[in-house]
Amino acid sequence: MLKLAVIGKDVSQSDSPAIHNFILRRFSVECSYEKVSISPEEFNGRAEELFSRYDGFNVTIPFKGEIIRYLNALKGDAEVFGAVNTVVTGDRLGYNTDGYGFMLMLENAGLDVKDKSVLVLGAGGAGRSCIKKLCGEAKVYAYERDAARLNAVYEELGGFTPLSRVPVRPFDIILNCTGVGMHNTVGMLPSVAYESGETDTADRLLKLCGAAVDLIYVPPQSEFLRVAEAYGKPTLNGAAMLFYQAYFADCIFLNKDPNSEEAKTLWKEYSEVK
Repeated sequence: MLKLAVIGKDVSQSDSPAIHNFILRRFSVECSYEKVSISPEEFNGRAEELFSRYDGFNVTIPFKGEIIRYLNALKGDAEVFGAVNTVVTGDRLGYNTDGYGFMLMLENAGLDVKDKSVLVLGAGGAGRSCIKKLCGEAKVYAYERDAARLNAVYEELGGFTPLSRVPVRPFDIILNCTGVGMHNTVGMLPSVAYESGETDTADRLLKLCGAAVDLIYVPPQSEFLRVAEAYGKPTLNGAAMLFYQAYFADCIFLNKDPNSEEAKTLWKEYSEVK
């Protein structure tokens, strides 16, 4: 039996066990998948036990960077992003499947980013990963209220336009990577510093955009998406990204070649039964 887990500060409400068990059952693989919540203060003292207890594990906030010191090598996007969400314990290898999940989510929703203008709100861990995957495909603009963070991402990645103030103009896609709209910010919109000098909500940008995407999936419709829908815009939450990054992670655990069409079929089946 394959022994897996998701590791994070608080994964008590995580959908990861349901998703991974669904995918692995479709692959005819027997699996146990546990939730392991660890406080940041305990992490260094408990990290080593993860390698002895599990065949692999997924990593979420806030340990995607912390886990790296315990690994022998980073592969693919993990090396580029400097963040890990998937660990194979036998060889102590770290991977990151978030970017693949994000891009397949857009593709499956019919959101073509090729040469489109995409405004990314937030350049933290999630925003940074999305910016990296979009660069080279789309015309990427990124706004982050923490100027030092935004500049650090720009110096590291380049390939996009960093914005300290946002022009009120149409963007083909606006992507919310701020996390505003979940947990204690449910019902709130992310705020933006505009070129006019005002700081206000993203409402005026949503009114002009072509489509709105929010990585939040709990609640299923964030305030960001509710407002965009009220303006008649196509909207997309991050539920499919969560599923697809899990699919790519399971392919790594099983040393299986991923297939985008297979992933899309599995997501459709999962969406219908969950």
